[in-house]
Amino acid sequence: MTTSYQTAQLAIVTGASTGIGRATAERLAADGFHVLAGVRKQADAQKIAAPGIEPVILDITNDDHIASLLDRVTRDPDGRPLRVLVNNAGVAVNAPVEVLSIEDWRYQFDVSVFGQIALTRALLPLLLASHGRIVNVTSVGGRVAMANFGAYSAAKFAMEAVSDSLRREVEAFGVTVVKITPGAVSTNLTESGLAAAARITDTMTADQRERYDELGRAFTAQAKAFARDGVSPERAAAVISKAVAAGRPKTRYTIGRDGAMFTFMPRIASDRLLDSMLRMQNKRLAKTKG
Repeated sequence: MTTSYQTAQLAIVTGASTGIGRATAERLAADGFHVLAGVRKQADAQKIAAPGIEPVILDITNDDHIASLLDRVTRDPDGRPLRVLVNNAGVAVNAPVEVLSIEDWRYQFDVSVFGQIALTRALLPLLLASHGRIVNVTSVGGRVAMANFGAYSAAKFAMEAVSDSLRREVEAFGVTVVKITPGAVSTNLTESGLAAAARITDTMTADQRERYDELGRAFTAQAKAFARDGVSPERAAAVISKAVAAGRPKTRYTIGRDGAMFTFMPRIASDRLLDSMLRMQNKRLAKTKG
């Protein structure tokens, strides 16, 4: 059921071609928003186009794409205000710190940090005018940095800080900033992450392969478990919809039991205890068959 404040308002969802982004675009359209769904390929645009969902070609690292989106919103033919920005676009480039190239580190940050900041800065005046809402999809990786996830977690930790600072800067002016912290979600990010990991593994020296063999097997087993046992993108979208609709939203919403657990654990467990727990988890995962 749509509510009155949602009628004839715009929402932007980045990374909407698959997974959480696509499910969120569909959910917000069902909630009554006109959704501008950011995708990178024309084929994905054709797949997601539907009543209430208008695909836009958007690579958040491309300044021209951001300018085009800003122009689209500013010149909306029906004069609809921008009410919601869901920053969901991201990548997962996973490998040990020693192995991951500086180029891969930069790529992770370009997409998952700098691109999100660039888009948010461009749209912020419109959100200030509408007293809108910014929803940043973070991760449990932004709460606990596991081995092999250094670049991904570094980017997510950065967006945690950006979200907190931005919230404290703009809340007095009527813009609310919400963090969404998913645990394991069954999306194609797992598949792309495994492909990236395989590419990086091919660049390892023999010593590195020996050093990180167990860690690599644990990562593969964990990624497959995420794809098999993770919550559905639709469940994640329902949480985002709740965060968008709340009159006074919480600063953070978690998704899944592991999302809640990893958000809470750093408050009660020492670094050494977490090290031990994660090390044991990796040893168990490395022995997983299939």
